[in-house]
Amino acid sequence: MRTMWKGAIGFGLVSVPVKLYAATEDHGVRLHEVHDKDGGRVRRRSVCSVCGEDVGYEHIAKGYEDDEGRTAILTKDDLADLPLPSKNLIDVLAFVDADHITPLQLARSYYLAPENGAANKPYVLLRETLKKTDRVAVSKITIRTRESLALLRVQDDLMMVHTMYWPDEIRDSAGLAPPDSVTVRPQELKMATSLMDTLSEDFDLDGLEDEYQRALDELVTARLDKKKPAARTETTAAPDNVIDLMSALQASIDRADNEERGEKGGRTAARKTSKSTGPAKKSAAKKSTTKSAGSAKSAASTTSAGSAKSTAKNTEAKKSTAKKGTVKAAKKAAAKKSPRRAS
Repeated sequence: MRTMWKGAIGFGLVSVPVKLYAATEDHGVRLHEVHDKDGGRVRRRSVCSVCGEDVGYEHIAKGYEDDEGRTAILTKDDLADLPLPSKNLIDVLAFVDADHITPLQLARSYYLAPENGAANKPYVLLRETLKKTDRVAVSKITIRTRESLALLRVQDDLMMVHTMYWPDEIRDSAGLAPPDSVTVRPQELKMATSLMDTLSEDFDLDGLEDEYQRALDELVTARLDKKKPAARTETTAAPDNVIDLMSALQASIDRADNEERGEKGGRTAARKTSKSTGPAKKSAAKKSTTKSAGSAKSAASTTSAGSAKSTAKNTEAKKSTAKKGTVKAAKKAAAKKSPRRAS
């Protein structure tokens, strides 16, 4: 990774030598301007509008024209003489709570690393202090020829610098928000929350990609290989009006649920297919074993049932004989108890 800036962090009497690295990069394809008929590169010429002569780079200066048409010419030497106190210094102005800074104020991001071994100790001291206090440092930094506000914060085990917009560079948002008279019902808020939860399940930020860039890469490759570009699916246009908010929320929830069930169903079917495949010999052997086991089980069951049936008949016969004997005994007893008639 190429170093793009060297300097030091300064706060109080403490100085931490550091190096700056760009934390982000563009992944786009670099396209040149060419002549559409023959592919020749289109060159730009620097031509003076007054004399019509080509102007070399060494003679190009900066200029500012006011409302009255007057032009102030600023040469490279004029610009080099301007004071830049933060040219090789990240000058810490204050330490503030992390939630005091909004993302709206941040511009570009840079990694900040210690410049050498001697800088490790003060670097770690500042890093750990920022972590413990949950604060960030507001500072100034000059990258190339532009001085910017900067935010110094900790991410994991590394400190980072984010250039910031100056307060007068952030536009006023007054009048852009909906009027206070617009309200939502609790049911609508509940359904919107449910939709948010549904869309947040199994979200993977690292899995996202730039679809436009991918399509552009495929188009460039097709042109280089003299092939026809692949047909692209049309994107669904966003609705330009919402009549029934509740219906739209419910439809969105249903669609998200259906998509999730479809993905899970596909994974389940794949697992079942994988499990059901196996060698034919094992399947035939399994069937034969099952059939033999079934026959043995059936024979054993028949024998057991016959024995049980015979035993049941003998038991029933014994019960019947005992019952007859009991009835006869009861009749004799009744005859003895009954009184004799007088003669």
